Amino acid sequence: MPTGLRGVGKTVLLNRFAEIAAGEGWSRAFIEAPEGTDFRVLLAAHLRKGLLELRARQATGAVLRALRILKAFSLKIPDGPTVVIDVDPLIGMADSGLIADDVTDLLVALGEATAESGVGFLIAIDELQYLVEEALAALISAVHRTAQLDLPVVLVGAGLPQLPGLAGEAKSYAERLFEFPQIGSLDHEDAEAALQVPAQQAQTEFTAAALAKIVRESHGYPYFLQEWGYQVWNQSAGPAMTAADVEEAKPVVIRRLDENFFRVRFDRLTPKEKEYLRAMAELGPGPHRSGDIAGCLGVKVESVAPRRSGLIIKGMIFSPAHGDTAFTVPLFDEYLRRAMPHFEGHSPAHR
Repeated sequence: MPTGLRGVGKTVLLNRFAEIAAGEGWSRAFIEAPEGTDFRVLLAAHLRKGLLELRARQATGAVLRALRILKAFSLKIPDGPTVVIDVDPLIGMADSGLIADDVTDLLVALGEATAESGVGFLIAIDELQYLVEEALAALISAVHRTAQLDLPVVLVGAGLPQLPGLAGEAKSYAERLFEFPQIGSLDHEDAEAALQVPAQQAQTEFTAAALAKIVRESHGYPYFLQEWGYQVWNQSAGPAMTAADVEEAKPVVIRRLDENFFRVRFDRLTPKEKEYLRAMAELGPGPHRSGDIAGCLGVKVESVAPRRSGLIIKGMIFSPAHGDTAFTVPLFDEYLRRAMPHFEGHSPAHR
């Protein structure tokens, strides 16, 4: 379960895992965890597709049984009857209404079906931090059971930095069941290679000064490197891309990032939430103590605790340590100072 800030490539990794599974002949389901939607509906719909593909290849008894269990599972969830499966439900399996038991029944049946077919099943779930605790606990418990039974079901997930803590709260053994590699910005050498290698493959290159400037401006974050590389490529008249090209492309890059990367997240916030994040930005990149943020706003910590909790739920901030708060979006402090240039709180310089 790779974890990290926005724009570091977690979803790219999940897609790569799915490609590897496909290359091995495995069935797979790629799910983006919902905000406010019952996860079971998405799980049923995606597993239906995978099981129907298995049935088309080899209609074994275990595959048909798994489809019947999936039908029973779907009938017990909201909007489940809209998941069309042309078999009769297997009464008494995955239909108790207890999410942990039912998801376990379902994944065990899935594992038995794929094992009998001689393949495996990969479930890839993005934005795992959005699952409610009950759903996350059920998923972890189900995968734990398939591992105990040595069934070929593999779960890979990705999420924001708070995911390991959420998984541990949901099920204490999650840290033994999964690895949580942290994905971050690229080091200087890798960041330069991310730009230079594809450029050289296209019979051109970035000058050393151009590379250094882009890496410095992007802080090595993959999404930002991609945007800088794209805009500088379009800006340059060649034959090589220079530091002057980088400087000329800078306004376009900032505007594009503001419009396409930052604003889609900013627009989801309430005015009070924006105010809280702007106070964080006033303090710098972070992380920051909750008391310092409240002080910057000129209020008591307790009065803004609900705001902080709401921002964590929305995936805008996380707590890297007790009492600390940090942005989940790289360089968001810089964007907030551009988007909200006039801060009316208690600036650190005036406290």
